[in-house]
Amino acid sequence: MNDTYSEKDLESAILAHLQNFIMELGSDFAFLARQKRITIDNVDYYIDLLFYHRKLKRLIAIELKLGKFKVEHKSQIELYLRWLDKHERAEGENSPMGILLCAEKSDSLVELLELGNSGIHIAQYLTELPDKKVLEVQLKKSIKLAKERL
Repeated sequence: MNDTYSEKDLESAILAHLQNFIMELGSDFAFLARQKRITIDNVDYYIDLLFYHRKLKRLIAIELKLGKFKVEHKSQIELYLRWLDKHERAEGENSPMGILLCAEKSDSLVELLELGNSGIHIAQYLTELPDKKVLEVQLKKSIKLAKERL
């Protein structure tokens, strides 16, 4: 992607590789919608991407943000999750979960807002790949953490 792009460009790039993206997430993810329209008090809102996870038995709303994580992003995704919980959650399913993908995040802000306690997770995406050595270190760290969890 070029230096300047929009949330729609980012969304399109993800969807262009949707099959690979879902396969990386695991075989239990199902793609449901792009720009899922919800209406509250005659105002339309749009959830960027909506998935369903079979094993977790829950809807997964993904919001894409171009810049740094902001406090108002939490309110936006909370609104979407509450709406999904009220209008889309089927009997026997767990509460929806939200994922915010941002260009930058502040660990201090995420901790203070207690995002994990509200079913909201935040991840940082990269617009360019880091050095190969950094990737290798991160990969080894991820493998170690995964083994510890198992």
